[in-house]
Amino acid sequence: MLTNVCLKETEELYATPILQQTAFWSEVKTSLGANTLAVNFTSQNPDLFPGLSNQSYIKSDLLVILQQINRNHSVAYVPYGPEVEPQDEFQGVFLEELSESLRSILPSNCILIRYDLCWESYWAREKDHFDENGIWKGEPESHSQEFRFNFNTHNWNFKKAHSNILPANTIYLDLTHERETLLERMKPKTRYNIRLAQRKGVTVRSMGMEGMDIWYGLYKETAIRNHLLLNDMKYFRAVLDARAEHSSSPADVSLMIAEYEDKPLAAMFLVITGHRGSYLYGASSSLYRNLMATYALQWEAIMKSQLAGCTEYDMFGISPTPDPQHPLYGLYKFKSGFGGDIYHSLGCWDYPLDKESYTLFRASELGSQGYHLS
Repeated sequence: MLTNVCLKETEELYATPILQQTAFWSEVKTSLGANTLAVNFTSQNPDLFPGLSNQSYIKSDLLVILQQINRNHSVAYVPYGPEVEPQDEFQGVFLEELSESLRSILPSNCILIRYDLCWESYWAREKDHFDENGIWKGEPESHSQEFRFNFNTHNWNFKKAHSNILPANTIYLDLTHERETLLERMKPKTRYNIRLAQRKGVTVRSMGMEGMDIWYGLYKETAIRNHLLLNDMKYFRAVLDARAEHSSSPADVSLMIAEYEDKPLAAMFLVITGHRGSYLYGASSSLYRNLMATYALQWEAIMKSQLAGCTEYDMFGISPTPDPQHPLYGLYKFKSGFGGDIYHSLGCWDYPLDKESYTLFRASELGSQGYHLS
């Protein structure tokens, strides 16, 4: 049973390693024109949460981003939240109760809540969903996913979204090891490329807003080369410029640039939240690719995270399987070379609040490749 579901100031969002659930992320989204809400809730059923049954209640919160999709309707988007993860069989009913509790808090024109869940996929923990080589087969079709997720719910209301917004598949590196051990856990080619870049004289430095033009030039080149949607520079400025030092959940952002003879070859945003370092955005030049600057850059970010006291590093986004036809296969090859554990989350789930409007939204979203809610 959920109680004490109420609004609070976003600055009061609890400390969390999940970047997209921090006061810092609220600052980023607010500066880009979105409205955000911070919501407290308490669960008085500790049986929902494995390992926490000795507590009489669980107190948590979540960040909600509101976005107007037309003149009359809005949607509520919860990026990588809620953080607390119930036992599998109770996840649907817990989220259903939370959703119904949020109805009175959300605007009256809000037609759905979209949870971009970072909870681990059920099918990533079951042996029959891996082939004989240990490669994940992926999730079943949407109808089967919905049947399992809605089990135990009262209304069977949850729908699997057509696509995920934030990456549902990533790799986590364990940073509690010594540096030599981290290198040993990598694939030989990755380890070789890191050392090659260092031998060839690739250097890495951190910059502030003065490096934004360098970043955007590399980012634009990367987007054109890979046929990606080009985001405006204001988006990246917002991430680098946001401040939440006086909140309960700040973040430390670094714009890191790899160079050779003063020529920028690669760049990335490193964000540190609590015990986690996250590789948020990356870009690279086609120039001097034989110098392996991206490997030097990633290694420096890993080391910087470890030096800051992080115990894990999030590579942030790969293809779900090593399928050469998948658009993120290149990222899978690159990032898996650094070692670490592949993690598959449940991705985006919708809880319609206005079923008629939601049906229209879902149809339009499918036809237009979706609204950008992240």
